Formats: sequence, structure tokens, C-alpha cells
Amino acid sequence: MIRNAALGSAATLITGALAASLLLAPPAAAAPADQDFRLPEALGVQVAAARAARTGIDWKDCPADWGLEKPIQCGWVKVPLDYAKPYGKSIEIAVDRIGSTGTKEERQGALVYNPGGPGGSGMRFPRRVTTKNPLWANASKAYDFVGFDPRGVGHSAPISCIDPQEFVKAPKADPVPDSEADKRAQRKLAAEYADGCKERSGEMLPHMTTPNTARDLDVVRAALGERKLNYLGVSYGTYLGGVYATLFPTHVRRMIVDSVVDPSQDNIWYEANLGQDVAFQMRWNDWQDWVAKNDAVFHLGDTRAKVDAKWQELRGKAKANPLGGIVGPAELIGFFQSAPYYDSSWVPVAQTFAAWAAGDEQALVDAIAPDMSDTKGNAASENSNAVYTAVECADAKWPTSWTKWDRDNTKLHEKYPFLTWSNAWMNLPCATWRSKQSTPIEVGAGRGLPPVLIVQSERDAATPYKGAVELHRRLAGSRLITEKGAGSHGVTSLVNSCVNTRVDAYLLTGKVDAKDVTCAPHAAPVAPAAAAATATAQSLDHGTGAGWPQREELPAVR
Repeated sequence: MIRNAALGSAATLITGALAASLLLAPPAAAAPADQDFRLPEALGVQVAAARAARTGIDWKDCPADWGLEKPIQCGWVKVPLDYAKPYGKSIEIAVDRIGSTGTKEERQGALVYNPGGPGGSGMRFPRRVTTKNPLWANASKAYDFVGFDPRGVGHSAPISCIDPQEFVKAPKADPVPDSEADKRAQRKLAAEYADGCKERSGEMLPHMTTPNTARDLDVVRAALGERKLNYLGVSYGTYLGGVYATLFPTHVRRMIVDSVVDPSQDNIWYEANLGQDVAFQMRWNDWQDWVAKNDAVFHLGDTRAKVDAKWQELRGKAKANPLGGIVGPAELIGFFQSAPYYDSSWVPVAQTFAAWAAGDEQALVDAIAPDMSDTKGNAASENSNAVYTAVECADAKWPTSWTKWDRDNTKLHEKYPFLTWSNAWMNLPCATWRSKQSTPIEVGAGRGLPPVLIVQSERDAATPYKGAVELHRRLAGSRLITEKGAGSHGVTSLVNSCVNTRVDAYLLTGKVDAKDVTCAPHAAPVAPAAAAATATAQSLDHGTGAGWPQREELPAVR
């Protein structure tokens, strides 16, 4: 034991000396001749961050087809594909920013945003300034708003698993199996998808982990010229934030995490998806109760049971004869699940449902059917799904036994049928994943971590409430704001003065309440005076019609 300890101390000294030589040497001298030279990842990120700090970011007007208006600027940050090989192959991370709107004295640095996913782009975050979003007016005086595409996403070495046009093609098979043959067919599709990821993006897959994205985030921090990070993460972005706080506790200045993933090692990611199935059913029931309460408007039934019967009628008809030849049960679930996600979807989803019940089938078809001519949008959807799969499969070791998957999901479906099988098939590629799967890191506070502000709605479907409680327990000094009785995902984007004033106070002063806070819910959705039976509600993928959340407000762990 003494001998091992001595060797360990010597190794630490050698490693420290190596790090110092690599970080202090001029760029040409720092890089070993062998590009496969391996370092501990903790040193690799130091090398990459030091390099990025020297280089900075060459900010320019954003490319015209990125949809980011002036004065938003765009640039790139170079990061290693593999942090154990910081002098090997690199990829570029796309970033954008808008400068703070306040005085020089008010400015406090950059606020970096991640909306979740995994697979979500944060590049539209600066548009909260250009669109004059009132919730962020105070924070934008103090901070540059900075967004980025995580590795594999969008403009940052994007990955792919299947031809995008094939990915969006509809109708797909009903996710709820009627037979063992249905299950075998879905298993075949999942295995083929995993194979496609390996074939199309194999080099990236072993490195598509949350710890690597956290390391990228630290390199971005350095490239921005920031000594410490100010960070806002929503949904999966909370797990990214928790991993960052664990790896780089002394690099955090301010951190807000909103709608929190349970970071427990045994929850990432198989159990997390099972937990979603339960929570989605709860919030689906909440929405059905609200629709029933407003039966005078929507005419879908005055009890939850009647509304659900109407849903089952729609589902059954779409299964027998897909609406417009395109919209079957799988497509319906993709559309209707936005209601459990976001209160802002309650009215438009109910209106579109009501239109169908009144005889207007085309309203649902228009809202849901894929636009095969939108090749750019379809590529973005496929890329987002590919990253979701790659990160979750790479972050953890998944069960490989179909018996376990079948047993767990069959049992859950009995009580929580809304999302269970759809969620299972979406994640099943991880059972046959043809690339390295890691062990999740133990998320927890390190010495030097300042107070982290945690915000969570009590009835969140995508990230159940216990996740916020668990992260709060792990991050000493953190404070938890609970929105009581509410369930919309992404609380910081909602109007609730109890939450909004505390978010502003934290960002502007760093102060948190002396104890955890419980807030009343934000205003509930209000049904229109009469059902717009012929309303043409737009789907989340097709646009931004009245009442629908903007894309940058869709931070779902799907």
C-alpha cells in the first residue's frame, strides 16, 4: 500500500510537470510529433482551453442561411475530437453571440445557453435580445448572450444515422405492438438504425458523450475570454451543467439549471426513459382534464374518460386508415405529446383535435404531415434525433437483453400507455449499439462550486420532479425553486414573477434565497371563447403559428 501510494504521488508529480510543459510551451513546441500521443482527458481539455484562449473567436456576420439576423455574430471554436489526443483530429464548434445591451459598467461577461435534447441547438438564444423578449431584458443588459451547437449538432461536425427523407417519411408503424411479429419488426428497425449510425458517423460515435460536450463547453468559455462560466441549461442541458460543475467546479461563476434530469448514475439513461413514461401519463391526464373542463369550447367530452375515448377513436381510425394516407398513430403521438410538454401547446392541440372531431380531418393532416420538400428542415430533424441517440447510447451501458426491455415496457404500458412503447422503440438502438458505451460520471459538488440555482415545475413530464431534488442534494449550497402544481417544461421561459425575479436577481447579483422557494404556478392556459373548429394549427416542426412555442423554447429530453 505504501509503495502504491508513493508511485501514485510520483505519477501525479510527473503528470503535473507534463501539463505545465504542454500549457506553457509555444504552440509549435507544445504538440508532440506523434499525433496519437495520449494524455489524461483532464489534461487534454487544459491544453485545448489554453489553445482556444490564445486563439479567441473570429466573430463575423452569421451566414445568411443560418437565420440569425444582425447584430448577432457567429464564429467557430476548435476542439479535439478525443480529449485524450488534444493534438490529434479536431472538430469545430459553431457559436454565436449578441453583445450586452447595458453600459460598460453593467456588463458581467457572457451567458452561455444549452436548450437540451441531447441534440438541441442553442444558436437561437441571442434572438431573445433581437426579438426583445421581456423576460430577458434585465439579464441582457449584463451579459452577452451566447449560443452554440454541441458536437454533432447542426453546424458542429453534424452526425447522421439515416437518410433524412427516409427518417421523416410517414406513416410509420403503430408503436403499440399487437403481436410478437410487431415487436420483431420494431427490433429490426432499431438494429438497422444503430447500424446506420455506425456506418454514417462511426468516427464520431465514441466521442459523443456528455463529459466531452462539457469539455467543449469549457473550451468555449476559454475562447470567449471568460475566466469563469455563466451558464443556463434546460432539460438535458441540466445534466450537461451538472457534469460541467463536477468536472470544472472552480470554473463556474453563475449556473441556472431548469427542468432537471436526475443525474444518478443508475438513472442515465435507461431508467430515465422509463420514468418519463410515468410522468408523461400524469401530464397527459392533466391536459385531458383541462380539455374536459372546457367541453363547452372543444366538444370532446366533459370527463377525462370521454376525452380519452375520443383520443382512442382517433387513434383507431388513423391506424385502420392513416389520415390523408400519411398520419397514423405514430405521427399522432408525435404531435399530441407537445401538450404534456408545454402548456403553450394545450390550446392549439385541443383546437386541432376538436377540428377533427367536427369533421375537419385536413386540420390534423396539415398540422402533422411531414413536408417532404423541406429538405433542410428534415435534415435538421434527422440530425437532432441522431445526436439524441448517439449521446444517450454513448453515455451509459444499456441493457442488451430484449427480455428485459420487453418485460419492463409491457408492464409500464398497462398503466401508462400514452408514451411507453413509442419511447421504448426510440431508445432501443442503444441495445445493439456498435460503439463504445461509457459509465456515467458521479455528478456532485466539488470544492469551489458557487451556489447553483435549480428551477423545476412539480408535474414536469420530460424531466420528473425527483431529478431536481436529486441534483439539489448533490450540489451543496444550491437552491431549488419549485413551481407548485405546474407541469410545463422549461420554467425560465414562462411568465411567473416569483421565478422571473429570482432568476434576474441571481444572474445580476449571484445571490440566492436563504432557503428553497415554492412558487405558485404560472397562469393556466385559457381556452378561447369558442372552439375554432376549422383552425389550422401548425405543428411544432412546421412553423411558429399563434400559440405554438418557438423552436428555441423546445428543450425536450425526448
